[in-house]
Amino acid sequence: MILFAISSMKTYLVGGAVRDKLLGRPVIERDWVVVGSSPEQMQQLGYLPVGKDFPVFLHPQTKEEYALARTERKTGRGYGGFSFYCGAEVTLEDDLIRRDLSINAMAEDEQGNIIDPYNGQQDLAKKLLRHVSPAFSEDPVRILRIARFAARYHHLGFNVADETMDLMRTMVTQGEVDHLVAERVWKETERALGEPHPETFIQILRECGALARLFPEIDALFGVPQTAEHHPEIDTGIHCLMSLQQAVKLGGNSCVRFATLVHDLGKATTPPEEWPRHIAHEARSLPLVKRLCSRAAVPREFKDLALIAAQWHTHCHRALELKPATVLKVLQATDALRRPERFEQFLICCEADARGRTGFESRDYPQADYLRRCLQAAKDIDINAVKTLGLTGPAFGEALDKQRLQKLTNLKQQYLQGDSQALPEA
Repeated sequence: MILFAISSMKTYLVGGAVRDKLLGRPVIERDWVVVGSSPEQMQQLGYLPVGKDFPVFLHPQTKEEYALARTERKTGRGYGGFSFYCGAEVTLEDDLIRRDLSINAMAEDEQGNIIDPYNGQQDLAKKLLRHVSPAFSEDPVRILRIARFAARYHHLGFNVADETMDLMRTMVTQGEVDHLVAERVWKETERALGEPHPETFIQILRECGALARLFPEIDALFGVPQTAEHHPEIDTGIHCLMSLQQAVKLGGNSCVRFATLVHDLGKATTPPEEWPRHIAHEARSLPLVKRLCSRAAVPREFKDLALIAAQWHTHCHRALELKPATVLKVLQATDALRRPERFEQFLICCEADARGRTGFESRDYPQADYLRRCLQAAKDIDINAVKTLGLTGPAFGEALDKQRLQKLTNLKQQYLQGDSQALPEA
């Protein structure tokens, strides 16, 4: 039986590894498809079964994933509504046609030959993200994946094929995305936030109509005007995407990028008669951030930073004109003294917000450095001296704050006596 398995089964490198190899990009992980075998034969050869929904195995030495070639059939709504068949007669072409994009439906045999039955190499050359077959419409997760690949390859000039975008719109209209589970939506969104152009992910979702279904709070920002003097780009949605671009350039991680993206959600609820001003949008953003995070299963780390950025970004922009007592209030409200690393993330969000405006992309942002100095000054107090006073409870905290306030007052005076630059509008 083992000899039969060895002689009949064939293995192929598939999917992203083949695609990235042809693009000249680093291959991070390799996935394999096995044709002409069975679960029993794979285990006899020493492969370790790990798949829950269909037969996937780990190679006994490399620990890379080997999946039996399979076909699938739609049985219900959403990502999980499929049945699979993994018989030994399933061909490589049968397996590849069920994949999402033509550039992901290529394989490489053991001799290095490319098997490309669905013109993936042609679409690589054309820089097109094109679906392989009409079966694409059976899995709504593929809308998120297309948008994520667009975010990854935007800088290479890739675009979504017109016919694929039309199919995505139809899927949205038919309600397929309404059956996506929150955890899967967030998984794809978080991965997209880590790509070179996460703003493209949002743009593609909006273009096909999925943004309004999955993240209506973000979608509602588009078309909402802002004051042209401070926001030449006018549109609040465009501003948030520009800010997201800046968060990437400033080295912000996915958590920073998410907080930057949603920092202005409250502007979508400003009454039109008050446009283009958005008074108190910070406070109105908070319940919207909470609602989005709850619905999309956003992790607490992301939610907490997003709430801080939404509530306090305007204070950061005005940092150089704030009273020392107000600066101390910001440091305490953001928990900067205990969480300096998160406060640094907050400052990146604010700088990205300030630079995410047409013509302001390279503007200096001295407010961030000033608040960094304020945090250091607030930490540089003599706690032992306060302890000698014998104070406890709230009185002890008040004594510490008094020292901190004095430090911040001294720093403010030094700043005012220095050769300060004019504040950039934010």
